[in-house]
Amino acid sequence: MSSKENKIRFAVVGFGHIGKRHSAMIEAHPECELKAVADINEARKAELESRSPGVPFYKSVEELLEAEEELDVVNICTPNGVHAGLARKALKSRKHVVVEKPMGLSKQECESLIFESLHVSKHIFVVMQNRYSPPSRWLKSLVDENRFGEIYMVQINCYWNRDDRYYGKSDWKGKLDLDGGPLFTQFSHFIDIMYWLFGDIENIQAHFDNFKHKHNSEFEDSGFIHFDFVNGGIGSINYSTAVNDKNFESSITIIGEKGTVKVGGQYMDKVEYCHLEDYEMPELEASNPPNDYGDYKGSAANHHYVIQNVVDTLREKSAATTNALEGMKVVEMIERIYSLRKLK
Repeated sequence: MSSKENKIRFAVVGFGHIGKRHSAMIEAHPECELKAVADINEARKAELESRSPGVPFYKSVEELLEAEEELDVVNICTPNGVHAGLARKALKSRKHVVVEKPMGLSKQECESLIFESLHVSKHIFVVMQNRYSPPSRWLKSLVDENRFGEIYMVQINCYWNRDDRYYGKSDWKGKLDLDGGPLFTQFSHFIDIMYWLFGDIENIQAHFDNFKHKHNSEFEDSGFIHFDFVNGGIGSINYSTAVNDKNFESSITIIGEKGTVKVGGQYMDKVEYCHLEDYEMPELEASNPPNDYGDYKGSAANHHYVIQNVVDTLREKSAATTNALEGMKVVEMIERIYSLRKLK
């Protein structure tokens, strides 16, 4: 299994912050091999050569797929708005696909990917690495064991900083067609956790505003959303990227028939309150630190779990942690929320 012939062969499309992280996780895994990288920015070729000598660099996904026929998996790590198109090209070349969140910017894009994946019998793995964090896995066990009883209320608060240090270094962040907005780029992880735990939503109402980012983004930086859960209970998501200087909080509060839990901290990584009937809080594993991008930080650095899940699934030891239907559902929920957005 450790011989080079038996390794799972990956290519990474997009060699920015997140593409470099994927590449590092692939190279660190004993059962994986990084075969190639593609990026439209040729200046990144030198960095690839310094980090991964001998790994070929291509200027487009088309050039990569034509040259590298022996690939197993293509990881899409590009701006949001081109995820679906590039993933479709990889599927048409009969490669499995790992696609960073979001899977697409519309349900229609995601449906076309699922159709193509079924047609060629290939997997789509959607990167939602927060599912691997110990507090998230613990919350999932509480829900699965019906520890809350009837769910009354769920509140998610996401208050982060994204300022000129973030938007000024990119030609796609802040663009409606390539970025999509904070619910796609910053906070889809937390919508995914909510869906994973409690299912679909309906009767959505929302209010949006752009307080601090009119000069560098084409959409809101803050929003209040409330809704009903299809399975019962009410919920809300309150979010902002206008927090001054640094991230403040990502939290979920669950109030149920049999008790209350809050998981908070900057990245939904700390259990702040647990009071449930006939239940003793276990000691959880430590959460991984957030992804550090220098001027700003993102969600937990759990991408090694994503690569391990790809290996285990292709070795038929496991199933995709976040499959294509779940990835599409998160996009569809955000799309319904954003259908209420009136851009100025």
